[in-house]
Amino acid sequence: MLAASVLAFSVSPAPLSAPPAGAPTPVTAPPSAASPVTALPAPTGAYPVGETNLHLIDSSRPDPWVAGRDVRELMVSVWYPARRGGGRLAPYVTPRESELIIRAVPQLDGVPGDTLARTTTHARADAPALRRKGGWPLVVLSPGMSLPRATMTSLAEEFASRGYLVAGIEHTYESVATTFPDGRTVTFEAGKAGQTAETGAKVARVRAADTEFVLDRLSRSKRWNRLIDERNIAMVGHSAGGQSAAHLLAVSRRIKAAVNLDGTYNPRTPARPLDKPFMMVGTPRHQPRAGGRDSSWEEFWPHVTGGWKRWLTVTGAEHMSFVDYAVLQPQLGLPGAALDGERAVTITRRYVTAFLDLHLKGRRQPLLDRPSGDFPEVRIW
Repeated sequence: MLAASVLAFSVSPAPLSAPPAGAPTPVTAPPSAASPVTALPAPTGAYPVGETNLHLIDSSRPDPWVAGRDVRELMVSVWYPARRGGGRLAPYVTPRESELIIRAVPQLDGVPGDTLARTTTHARADAPALRRKGGWPLVVLSPGMSLPRATMTSLAEEFASRGYLVAGIEHTYESVATTFPDGRTVTFEAGKAGQTAETGAKVARVRAADTEFVLDRLSRSKRWNRLIDERNIAMVGHSAGGQSAAHLLAVSRRIKAAVNLDGTYNPRTPARPLDKPFMMVGTPRHQPRAGGRDSSWEEFWPHVTGGWKRWLTVTGAEHMSFVDYAVLQPQLGLPGAALDGERAVTITRRYVTAFLDLHLKGRRQPLLDRPSGDFPEVRIW
């Protein structure tokens, strides 16, 4: 595993996993010469899923991370309920992105660089979208620092299969690798100077601007605006994406609800009280009175003033348990968390979907109100 921070804002690329500070580096057997077979869990909803990639250029601002770039370029994946039919499965990442992710992990020396590019997904590339009167509720996904948007594919496919349109944003230069349609692949640049409160605040600002720009472009697009219910938009983020979702929820006029998946807050308080539906789901290091391992959640929580809020802890989970690497790490021969990866994906899907169904579709969700015998790993504070 990589010796990097598991906090919400990680200043060094950590594309697969990172142990807690001070933990010994696990000893693993070298992977075999044969390429591992990697696959994501299938979505469980009723709708087939389509996926399209968008290349968006914001000419109103320079890139915040690289001097001399006078526009901000973004790649966005859109997952959606699709009409039934064939078509090829959408690729997980490009071969070059796969190579850069794998080569960043010393324990994967010998694993073919294109392994992740051959990961089995469950969305059909550019499949015809299924239309719905009034549009589909929209969920914006924001990945962790250094992580590609692809790392939230298991969640995106699940949400789309259950009747949501999903936009996963690649925050350029905040990912270990981002490939554009012309073949360019750019790498991680953000925060190389170190993890500071100032850099954390900048990450939150940049991601807020990225998200608002993407929402603007989708709302003006003749293709997408007919598919989106703009009255019902939520944001779900992991790590740096989770803390960014929380900060943006406090000030956005469009985002109605948000979920933070194990993201440390930096800054530790929102610009204004957060008075909309909000849920935090994390590892035991983020539970109340966690012995100083991370006090940012306890500092942030009093500023969540809305009538609906939840703080959940998942026993046995680690930082990557809430994204695809929960299942991909063991498939690649890396150690997994105490909580089985497939189980971690199931828990994350179920609780976040319940949150979305409650706040974007108005469907009552007892799962969020009390402990569940089906999910004894989850503690509601």
